[in-house]
Order: sequence, then structure tokens, then C-alpha cells
Amino acid sequence: MSTSNDRTKVWTRIDLTFRASTKFNNPYADALVWVDLEGPDFSRRVYGFWNGGDEWVVRVLANAPGEWHWTSGSSPNDTGLSGQSGRFVAESWTAAELDANPNRRGMIGASANGRGLQYADGTPFFLLGDTWWSLPSFRFPLAETSETTGTLGPQSTLNDYVAVRKAQGFNCVGLIAAQPAWANDGKPNSLQMDDGTWVRAAWKQPGTQSAKDMYNEGGRPFEFPGKVPGFEDVFPDMDRINPDYFKVLDRKIDYLNDQGMVPFIEISRRDSGQCWQKFHDWPESYARYVQYMIARYGAHITLLSPIHYDYYEQTIPAEDYNVPINLALERYGKPPFGTMLTANPNPSTLVNFGPDSWIDLHQSGNVREHYTYWYLTEMFEAERKPAINGEPYYAGLHQLGEPYPLRVPPDSEDDRIYVRSGLYGSFLSGGLAGFIYGAEGIWQSDVEPESLHKMWDSFGWESGNQVQHLKTFATVEGQRYLELTPCTEMVIPNKTGPGYAYKGWSYCAATPDRSLVMLYFEADAPMEARLRGVRPGDRFRPRFFDPRNGKWHEPGEAVSVPRNGVLPLPPRPDAMDWGLMLQRL
Repeated sequence: MSTSNDRTKVWTRIDLTFRASTKFNNPYADALVWVDLEGPDFSRRVYGFWNGGDEWVVRVLANAPGEWHWTSGSSPNDTGLSGQSGRFVAESWTAAELDANPNRRGMIGASANGRGLQYADGTPFFLLGDTWWSLPSFRFPLAETSETTGTLGPQSTLNDYVAVRKAQGFNCVGLIAAQPAWANDGKPNSLQMDDGTWVRAAWKQPGTQSAKDMYNEGGRPFEFPGKVPGFEDVFPDMDRINPDYFKVLDRKIDYLNDQGMVPFIEISRRDSGQCWQKFHDWPESYARYVQYMIARYGAHITLLSPIHYDYYEQTIPAEDYNVPINLALERYGKPPFGTMLTANPNPSTLVNFGPDSWIDLHQSGNVREHYTYWYLTEMFEAERKPAINGEPYYAGLHQLGEPYPLRVPPDSEDDRIYVRSGLYGSFLSGGLAGFIYGAEGIWQSDVEPESLHKMWDSFGWESGNQVQHLKTFATVEGQRYLELTPCTEMVIPNKTGPGYAYKGWSYCAATPDRSLVMLYFEADAPMEARLRGVRPGDRFRPRFFDPRNGKWHEPGEAVSVPRNGVLPLPPRPDAMDWGLMLQRL
């Protein structure tokens, strides 16, 4: 971060601070502040946000070296907010500085062919994330210094958890910025009004029958009392924000960016939707919040989601969320510095928000069966946008809803097998941009003594360490993986196991000319398999990949496609899961 009005570095956030001369009744809703920012090949209006008291902040950055100028404005016109101006000069980072923190390369965007991700300077970004949904809360405390404890346990801080995941190759964490109705207040974790309107559908805090506490040092994200009759102390006033809560989140987002991590910020969980829509000025109220979060975090290196839509019940329809989201984007424009917009959906962003929507990064999510891979292929075929699996099978999953028949011990080999199926099955089904991992204990950020899995223990599970191997598999031929097209039907057979367990199925993706074929066989897939759709007489060099340790085996003997165009594949080293690459000679 920089507050300099003189010299800065590209892609470094600058906070322009203004003091209002007018005393507003509700500053969050009553005033709008902006600067008109001019720089090399850049001319945009950048909106700011109320930061408590009489303070407004407009966050800007330079996306290119050179001289930049800004002039402020406000509505209504205020002498402290309008008519101010300034300049700064942006310089490039050195090569060593870029190596020290890849986020200095700029915002994450789509690759040239639209299938993968890259930094603004063109450097590839293969997303490997973790689900830290409760990161804004006290459950992920930020240490006062950048030092780590060196061990995981009840004393662990956000700094410790970042250090663990960085060492394992992770570069992204998912979080939900606000779970406004959640508190361990003695009332049930799931609450409905007499007419069926959902007040909250929260995770249960271990050892209680009430909701999880989600406050931080600044309090809770919105002010009380609320507007929901009979639940004024449960559901806050969504038109009155608490800046102190978000100031704590600011420091955590700063720390993640400084550590080279990209936060995937979901601004609100879906369970607040019904009361928000019914008892507030919808869509204006939600559009205001969307714009507030874009203004607050649009100059950080992040991915941003206007809604965490992981479950379609206990909330309003996805098309109802589209209305305020589109209103905010039409009124204020998309994030000014190129932040990608995405969402964690059930079952996919394409199903929920439709084609040609505000979505920049497609996702499947909160579907934990084989068929989630079909949604990834559907998105791949529908639109040329990057895609990931954003919420797959959670390691150690114990909340196994029907019809899922198999519960396996946490951190067992079967548990790791299920995680690896998510990694490689998703990738070869069209999720070429990367993958977001999750584990019990972590996604709920369990710290209570009664918790089944403490989060600091779950960080030690081997499945989390194996996530990094997906990148090794994908990038064995550099960026050629971005040329792959899902084509599982080339494998014969490819669906021989149960539909609700991650065993027995096989996956395939290939370049259009079939010169490179990548495959993944789940554990217990048939040892004898064939590949159709390749040209008779072509010769391929096979090479197996071990997803447990990330090691490529030495290439095997070349194999030739017989005259019928169906190639017998070499048998796997054993009945466990394996990756396979075929390179045409």
C-alpha cells in the first residue's frame, strides 16, 4: 500500500483520503465520492467508500509506469470531497522485486486464448486455492508482525497458515467477506420467520445449538438493530455498514497480497438474501454493497464475487441476484483496474447466472459427485472463459448428505483418492484455470474444543500437500495445457465405478490435432483401457504421472495406433490412480 502523492510502483495501491465538511445521517448511503483518474492509456472514474467518521477513501493504482493525475468529485457536492486534485509518478518493479512477489505483475485476467489465467504482464497464473471462508473473523488472527510461530496449534495465526500453504504451492484463498446474521447468540443456527422467510442458515458452532461467531476486532460487518421484525438483534440493518470490521479485513487482504497470495473475496453468503430483499430497498441496497466492495478491494490483487451462491435453497433465485449486480455494474462500471468477477455456485455459474453474464471466471461448486465434472465441460463448450472447480469434495468430509454412500476416515488414502479425483478430473473436464481445495476443520474454521477437527490439525493433512502436483501435471509441456479440449469419450471404458464415489472413472483431454493427450485414471479404473479417435499409424510416447508425489516416470516404449484407430493403452503401474501423457512422435 502507498499513500504517497509523489512516486509509487505500478500495481501498488494508493489510498486517497478525503474529509467531508457535511455531516451525513448515513454516510454509507447518503454520499458518493470518486476521482477521475488519468494515466498512460487510462482514463476512468474510480469510486471510493466511506471509511468511518468523516473519512472517505478512493483507492487507486497505476497499471503502467508514467505520470498519473486525479481530480475528486462527490454527490452531493461537498467541499471536503470535491474539487481536489493530485499527481503521482509510477515506476516499474525490478526483475528481482517481481520474483519476490508475483502480485507485483498486476491483476489476474484471462489468458490470450481465454482458457487459463495470467497476470497483467502475461505471466501465467495457475490457480491453486484453499477455502478459508471465515478468514475475516477472529478465527484467522493476524499477527502484529510478519513473523510466524513455526508450528501449528491453538496459537496459530493467519501468518502461520499462509506460510504452510505458500510452501505447498498455493497462491489463492477463498473467503466470505460478510456473514452478517451469524453469531453464537443462543438462538438456533437456522432461523425462519413464520412465513418461511429464512433469517439465517448458519453453520452450527461446535458444543452449541446456535450459529458460529463471525465477529472480528472491529465487531460485525453491519450495524444493529436491524429491520427484520422480531429479529432486530439477529439480522442487522444492511443499509448501515460498520467500517471498523472491514478495516480489520483490509489488513488481512494487505497481508495476503504482500505474501504473493490472491484472495478470492465473496462479498456475502446467500443465506442473507431473503431478508435483504424483503426488508430493504432491493435492488438498490444490494447494488450499493456490491459497489462498496468493488471500491474497497478493486485496487488489491484479488478475484471478486458479488455473491456466494453455494446452495439454491434458503435464499432467493440466482436471477434475483443478477438484478442488483447488473445495476451496480451498469451504473458504476466493472472494477476499474480489471478485477475478474466470479462466484462459487451450485452447480455452476453458467446454470445460475446464464451465458454472456457478468461472470469473467466460470466455476462449478458445492457439488461433490462425479457429475460436477460434466458442468465444467458444459461451461467449456458454452463460452471461452476460464473455469475452475471452486468447491469440490472436502478432505475428511463428514457432512455427507444423501445419496453419497461412502464415508472415509480423514487423511486416509481413500480420502486422498477422492481429493485427487477432484483435482485431475476437474482439470481434464475443462477446469484448465486451476482448482480450489477444501478440508473439514478449515472451511468451517473450527477452533472450539468440541470441534471434530481443529483447523490447525487439518492443515497438516497430506491431501493439502498433494494439491501442488496438479500444476506439475498440467504444465509438463509449459502452456500447452491451454490447448486441451475435454474428450473423456475417447477413453474406453471411462465410467465403470459407482456414481457417488471417486473411484473407477477415467478422464481425458487432448489438443485439437491429437498430438498431445492427457489422461487420468481414478483408483480401481480398469487396468485395460483403449483410446479411440486417434489416427491409424500414428506413434505415441507414453509417460505415467504419480499424483501422490508429483513425479513423472520415465517415458515408456513408443506405441502405434492400429488400423482400426483404437489404441490399447499401457497398463497402469498398479490399481491406484495415475496420470498419463501421450505425445505424438
